[in-house]
Amino acid sequence: MPIDKIFKDDASEEKGERARMASFIGAMAVADLVKSTLGPKGMDKILQSTGRGHSVTVTNDGATILKSLHIDNPAAKVLVDISKVQDDEVGDGTTSVVVLAGELLREAEKLVTAKIHPMTIIAGYRMAAECARDALLKRVIDNKENAEKFRSDLMKIAMTTLCSKILSQDKEHFAEMAVDAVFRLKGSTNLEAIQIIKKPGGSLRDSFLDEGFILDKKIGIGQPKRIENAKILVANTAMDTDKVKIYGARVRVDSMTKVAEIEGAEKEKMKDKVNKILAHGINCFVNRQLIYNFPEELFADAGVLAIEHADFEGIERLGLVTGGEIASTFDNPESVKLGHCKLIEEIMIGEDKLIHFSGVEMGQACSIVLRGASHHVLDEAERSLHDALCVLSQTVNDSRVLLGGGWPEMVMAKEVDELARKTAGKKSHAIEAFSRALVAIPTTIADNAGLDSAELVAQLRAEHHNEGCNAGIDVISGAVGDMEERGIYEAFKVKQAVLLSATEAAEMILRVDEIITCSPRRREDRM
Repeated sequence: MPIDKIFKDDASEEKGERARMASFIGAMAVADLVKSTLGPKGMDKILQSTGRGHSVTVTNDGATILKSLHIDNPAAKVLVDISKVQDDEVGDGTTSVVVLAGELLREAEKLVTAKIHPMTIIAGYRMAAECARDALLKRVIDNKENAEKFRSDLMKIAMTTLCSKILSQDKEHFAEMAVDAVFRLKGSTNLEAIQIIKKPGGSLRDSFLDEGFILDKKIGIGQPKRIENAKILVANTAMDTDKVKIYGARVRVDSMTKVAEIEGAEKEKMKDKVNKILAHGINCFVNRQLIYNFPEELFADAGVLAIEHADFEGIERLGLVTGGEIASTFDNPESVKLGHCKLIEEIMIGEDKLIHFSGVEMGQACSIVLRGASHHVLDEAERSLHDALCVLSQTVNDSRVLLGGGWPEMVMAKEVDELARKTAGKKSHAIEAFSRALVAIPTTIADNAGLDSAELVAQLRAEHHNEGCNAGIDVISGAVGDMEERGIYEAFKVKQAVLLSATEAAEMILRVDEIITCSPRRREDRM
């Protein structure tokens, strides 16, 4: 039996060189795609889906772009995954991680062509990554003890993160908002307590941070518009059974009065339920599902504010923030935990009425209301703000910071170069290649700003030969500048994650020497 009959007819396999080329090319194509979004002068991409409604996304968030692509190439998928993980783990640096991994592979490809074994390259890369990380550790700044300095560090990190996003025009305003919101969290990285509400209208500058919790709902008719010292019961239960609904059930009656009796019984059941709920001694009832007119009327008579159809995330968060638990049965009031807040009132934002809960149990809760010209702007603003919030909440826990603007890459590259000189054998080529790949990040930042990257990076390299130099690329003035004076800072955690993820991804793709593609499942002819 000939060897090529092991696989089914449509399965294809590529071995050795061809497989490696295919995976390199795929990965480099993805890296080139997001490359142009890197840095303060990075460009945005428009992603248009072919599905219903042709939704359009305008974004420069690496993870968002890659998430929306349908990619066939297996190596490219690895890069998409690392950007996703970077997004979930530290929130920012999604583009850098892909660009770095792509550059590492581009360098590796040259080495493979020069007949250096992939395993040798991997060993070199590992040594280089370790060395680069140590180089950063030596140069971190940590102002955890000094509250004022720490806050200004956070402000700078937030502004650096927002620099490359749509919010860069009002970055002071948004950085202030993000830092305040994160400080309220008191060191937890649970961003659920920060709620972002998007309301079209106004300009981005009109966005504001509000302490407490805002529920995107209107208050029902004939209900108290303002409640002080609220006791809130958060529930997920059906309050719409006071009319007879005919679904699949069949009830045979011989006169209308019988129907009326059934409806009466339903009403009584509803009344009992409402009384049970009122027995908790509450003055605000928030329900996940609909509340019909009759129970609403009963609640209004009892002076209880009833809010229906609170969206699911909203209600989970409301429970979390007010310290209540979501209840669905009301037989024993003593076991149900109620939520509390000082004041519930209706507020207007733009055209819409919303319900504002202030003075909540969990002091860390706050809402950020984003205003903007259109939904696209708001979505992108939310992604940008989310990046900033993630980075800040990580930095509050791990307070080490670095300078930004290509400075960390140059520091790492310099150390890695020195390591390459000391290392004997073929590994030194791989270590050198690693340092070249690191330099690609400042190069790309300069390219995207339309500057002469070769000139700038050469200057940077010369500057970095002096000990303790703070030089990085200042894209605003288009020259090499002092990053500390410019206030361009980054979180150590983000840089470390970029470095390690990119190295691991590159390593994984380098190990590939065979790609087996299975045939698609055929649809059987149903005729």
